[in-house]
Amino acid sequence: MLNLIRLTQAGFHIVRAGALGFVDVDEVPPVAARFVRFARLFEPRGLSDTERGRRLSARLHRLGPSYVKLGQFLATRPDIVGNDAAEALSGLKDEMPPFPTEEAKAIIEINLGRKVEEIFTSFSEPVAAASIAQVHHATRFVDGEEREVAVKVLRPHVRGGFQRDLETFYAGARFLERLSAEGKRLKPVAVVQSLERTVLLEMDLRLEAAAYSELSENIIGETEFRVPAVDWAHTGRDVLTMEWIDGIKLRNTAGIIEAGIDRQNLARIVVQSFLRHALRDGFFHADMHEGNLFVDREGRLVAVDLGIMGRIGPKERRFLAEVLYGFIKRDYLKIAKLHIEIGYVPPIHSAEDFAQALRAIGEPIHGQRASEISMARLLGLLFEVTALFNMQTRPELILLQKTMVVVEGVARRLDPDFDMWAAADPVVTEWISRHLGPVGRLEEAADSLREIGKFVEHLPDTLTRVESAVDRLAAFSAGGIKLDDQTVDRLADAGTKELFWTRWAVRLGGLALVVMAAASLWR
Repeated sequence: MLNLIRLTQAGFHIVRAGALGFVDVDEVPPVAARFVRFARLFEPRGLSDTERGRRLSARLHRLGPSYVKLGQFLATRPDIVGNDAAEALSGLKDEMPPFPTEEAKAIIEINLGRKVEEIFTSFSEPVAAASIAQVHHATRFVDGEEREVAVKVLRPHVRGGFQRDLETFYAGARFLERLSAEGKRLKPVAVVQSLERTVLLEMDLRLEAAAYSELSENIIGETEFRVPAVDWAHTGRDVLTMEWIDGIKLRNTAGIIEAGIDRQNLARIVVQSFLRHALRDGFFHADMHEGNLFVDREGRLVAVDLGIMGRIGPKERRFLAEVLYGFIKRDYLKIAKLHIEIGYVPPIHSAEDFAQALRAIGEPIHGQRASEISMARLLGLLFEVTALFNMQTRPELILLQKTMVVVEGVARRLDPDFDMWAAADPVVTEWISRHLGPVGRLEEAADSLREIGKFVEHLPDTLTRVESAVDRLAAFSAGGIKLDDQTVDRLADAGTKELFWTRWAVRLGGLALVVMAAASLWR
């Protein structure tokens, strides 16, 4: 009942913002359409889409940090909230009122066990405040030299507030799934679960520090992208101290122009850095909006606020690379077959039919300037097609999809004529050549041989366990289930035969892999 009351209150605020004006009642199930028509009786009249977006952002800020985060997540799901609402939410700035500096100092002292004045030679008022934490500019002596640092401090009581709101989100998501089959296909509960995991990680700043450390190791050798160094000695669960970045935020277009920085090249770096980290490492910054990106004096892209990181496994990396490569090369049948092969589209559908639908999405974006392509229409068609072919929401791809949309938006604001596909081509082609070419096949064969080697290594233990199991079965049959001697002998003989064929299967499998590896090299 309490969750229902909270959900109703939040819903009233969202209705009063005019958010339901984004909803086309002809495109939602009948039950939902009746609810939308009733709720619209309470919304203001005559609002433009721009005004709706502004009011919606303001209402979410008023509802609190959890709703700001939810709004940012829903901005990545036009299939749930609609294209216009997603576009409005994508402009939601994660800028919250700061909490008092004295509270921040108290949190630092609790986490680090020392007074702020003992650690830092100076400590400023908040310079940035977001939904989870705020940042202070400070200085401290390191090796006899005064250095500038950024001190990120978690908001007080944010964990309890988020947990309370999370229960409300789950209640609303379960209601949506029960509402219709379409609601179940969109998996709103999985979306809330993804939000929960992400924010719980964000609320331990030691994990964010670990993300900086891991990403910095992954990018060793890169000359166009970097992240700040972490001061581990002054980092705790609620406090993160790191190098201060003296650069221009990417949202400061005028500053970038004044500094004479090549915006077209910077847009390329943004997109290629994201794709390289996602494909090569499977670990990427999943919150790459302009407020979290700087360009330094050397023209390098510097990423901060690594509270939200994305991970994808080998299967998802291959899916991303081959889909992008297929769109770049306009090989729609290959993309369709990959969707069916991996299981993203049920095999009851024809690959040729799905390829035809993908062609309807891909062809309009080729040969056009980026400024002439409507991403809203493109996304609308994409989600319409996936619904037609029963493609289920993939929770493991939500952050990836969100980041791709955000990254392209950042690049396009830097360069209105930016071509996403031309920028992606060299990174994707390199990955395809490296992992799906002869070298990649040989490495895959070597990995399989190593796995077989481990299996063969454990065969003696397997034999011992089988023999022990046969002995125990014989002993049990003497006092429990009655098996005659011939039955026990047949069971033992079957186990021996199974091991015999297992040995030969291992040998033949190893030989086949060697032949496959050799054949790969000769292609």
